[in-house]
Amino acid sequence: MKKPTTIIKPMDKEEKLKKFQEASAKRLISVVDPEKEDGNMEYKRQLHNCSGERLEKLKTQMSYRLDEGRGSCVYRIGVEDDGCHSLLDYKACKETAKTLELLARSLNAVVLELKMIQGEVKKNDDGKPVKLDGTAEEVVVPSMFGNGKDLSQNDFDDEHEEKVETDGNLPKELKIDSGVYTRAEMTFQRIETHLLDPSPVSLSKIGKENAKADIASKPKEPANSVADALSKRNIRVAVVGNVDAGKSTMIGTLTSSLLDDGRGSSRTSIMKHRHEIESGRTSTSSTHLMGFRSTGEAIGAKDNVRVNRRKTEDEVAKESYRVISLMDLAGHEKYLKTTIHGVASGMADYALILVNSRHNPTHMTHHHLNLCVSFGIQVIIVFTKIDGCPDHAFKTSKSEVTKLLKAPDIGKMPFEIKSEQDIEKVMGKMNTLAPMITTSCVTGQGIDLLQKMLFALPKRRKHEKKVERPFEFLVEDIFNVPGVGSVVSGFVNAGQLSVGSNAHVYVGPTDDGTFIKTVAKSAHIARISTNHVTCGQNACLALALSKDLRKKLRRGMVVLKESASSTKEFEAEICVLKGVGTTIRKSYQAYVHILNVRQSAYARKIEIVKAVPGIPSSHTAQYGEDNEVVLRPGSRAKVRFEFAQRPEYIRPGMRMLFRDGRVRGVGLVTAIPTVDPVR
Repeated sequence: MKKPTTIIKPMDKEEKLKKFQEASAKRLISVVDPEKEDGNMEYKRQLHNCSGERLEKLKTQMSYRLDEGRGSCVYRIGVEDDGCHSLLDYKACKETAKTLELLARSLNAVVLELKMIQGEVKKNDDGKPVKLDGTAEEVVVPSMFGNGKDLSQNDFDDEHEEKVETDGNLPKELKIDSGVYTRAEMTFQRIETHLLDPSPVSLSKIGKENAKADIASKPKEPANSVADALSKRNIRVAVVGNVDAGKSTMIGTLTSSLLDDGRGSSRTSIMKHRHEIESGRTSTSSTHLMGFRSTGEAIGAKDNVRVNRRKTEDEVAKESYRVISLMDLAGHEKYLKTTIHGVASGMADYALILVNSRHNPTHMTHHHLNLCVSFGIQVIIVFTKIDGCPDHAFKTSKSEVTKLLKAPDIGKMPFEIKSEQDIEKVMGKMNTLAPMITTSCVTGQGIDLLQKMLFALPKRRKHEKKVERPFEFLVEDIFNVPGVGSVVSGFVNAGQLSVGSNAHVYVGPTDDGTFIKTVAKSAHIARISTNHVTCGQNACLALALSKDLRKKLRRGMVVLKESASSTKEFEAEICVLKGVGTTIRKSYQAYVHILNVRQSAYARKIEIVKAVPGIPSSHTAQYGEDNEVVLRPGSRAKVRFEFAQRPEYIRPGMRMLFRDGRVRGVGLVTAIPTVDPVR
């Protein structure tokens, strides 16, 4: 027997409008102020069965609210954007709170407080919601993973699982009946520690499993913060070598943990300019972060959620126990001055000297070695492109590098690294030894060994010892950010600074030698907003400057907490490097590098240094035919220099380098006219 067909009459426009008005009328009970577009407060009605794409948008929104609140934000659940009550029950609020907490975990944030608010609205006899007079009941309930206070005791282990909610462990004041209108307030705080799951919850998996937690237990790790990882446990490594050595490819492989395809896929991911990608030649200095967990495991830059996206610097820094800052420097002779400035101002602990296994080392390789040794930077030789390299070519290349290392101006003994035991042997002996590692970015040969070597390197520059000194920030680059104003990036060489409306600083010197008084409004470290910077960190400072004063900013300036003076003259004790013949007399002009300062200078006065025990007499300055002091390779002398263009901020104790095409000598600033000399 055929069933009768049921005809469903579609609603006309009037019925649809009537239903919409009835639903809207229910949500006209205002309980809080309307939501603001900026700030750290967000309103949510309900989150139910969210897809992976929807969760990704919510994560971006939460990250914005955390940044607006400098690491903290507040979410109001069960509230409309206009501040009206959404008329949800406890179960719906709890489900939304659970989803938001999982999102917070993926952003390294925890729930500080979760409040359920009831007793504001109830149904009257007609079944319509009405607002009650009097004080609402606020009940604090436990969050799913706790508030993170136990993280400092390293308690995040297998027992730290999702809490099972039952009627017994809920507060008695809380009503969980379906007819009780409830809203919630959640306070989130970003925790700068990798004790949170270093592999955040997969948002797509949350969406598929209806917002169920999937946080895997991780081994115990020591307490850590981004500030410590980027200062006390940050090792700066300069990467130099000839133009065809594969420096950018090596950095791209190390930071991403992905192998190269042999056609430049690794290098294109870190290059800055279009002409660099097209030519394959790096023309600017850039820094890239490589993170390690406390176990020595390298943190890959590939995002687990978004496959075609690399992790940003702040994401790498938050997950890392130790950070390696790899400074990509130019290898072509055309950009030699850029490389020299990068080494002089980079505060490098170590240097990777890359050598193409298929070709003999060039004069640029010798020059890079000489440059690093002159600054007292310990070197590691890395042979690249070993895949497909003929044995005889590699043997010749290695023998030539060995000769360079044993030369008198370098004075290093080569030591080949073939295992982890070799890494342990070379540690502590790199003043005399030069480790050599053979690698390939295509096959992956030697990459794992190089990563272990980088993790094992001890930090050489103890910047934390300079915390008590006056604040000194070296300006390396200048930006004009819309909506923010003037931003200077650079290195905190000494002291510490808390930014804000009362953070008065001095920027300079300008072309006339004066300093500009201004305010450091805000700061960023590895793209993470912070209110405090300390020595040893690379940071960006936003300065409150007018349009006219912005034009006076330039590279090579300093930001100081106290007013200082500039100078055009300084005295330095120098040593002329051995190598190509060099003769230095009075009025000799050279290009001087003193940390971030670079400018032409004249030698106005040369004095012979008193004999030093253990140094042969041939290393001191000599008198020429006209009874004037003449400096030759290997000579030591005290020289008074005068800048050719404008005064600069320098102080006794700064290391200097001077060149006229090639590096001719190094030295130490001993005195300036307005500062007491170094004893």
